[in-house]
Amino acid sequence: MSEANARKRLLIDLKKLSQSPPEGISACPDEDDIMKWTCVIFGPDDTIWESGIFQLSMTFTEEYPIKPPKVVFISKMFHPNVYPNGNICLDILSSQWSPTYDVIAILSSIQLLLNEPNPSSPANGEAAELFVRNKREYNRRVREIVDESLKAVEDEDDNEEEEEEAE
Repeated sequence: MSEANARKRLLIDLKKLSQSPPEGISACPDEDDIMKWTCVIFGPDDTIWESGIFQLSMTFTEEYPIKPPKVVFISKMFHPNVYPNGNICLDILSSQWSPTYDVIAILSSIQLLLNEPNPSSPANGEAAELFVRNKREYNRRVREIVDESLKAVEDEDDNEEEEEEAE
């Protein structure tokens, strides 16, 4: 598959995303490079993740959609299936990948994974252990992450306002 085909497919994904954006998900390619996307997943309503705003990066190769993109949380996470470096342990991003998956399917799956972790395939042993053995402490730690995600967005907004005032 050539880079031109990957770019064409990403344009289709982008069009689909803009025509019928799924609830709680936002994504767009970088201005200069359609192969790199910045994404946001909002914590699902009525879950411990509710009101969280989590940023991810998605990097595609010329082999997309034959091969999955690399998807990494930029936001700090505490989750059984997210490594401390932000990499995500999700079967559709590796062994269960299918070229039929698109950006919407990937982000929707990650959003679903937030509240439905798979502790038997942990990327973060501490989070998996707490999820299984001490749900109250796990929930407390997740709420801390949610609060941090909101603070990060507020700080980002403050920085943008300061930059605008300086101009």
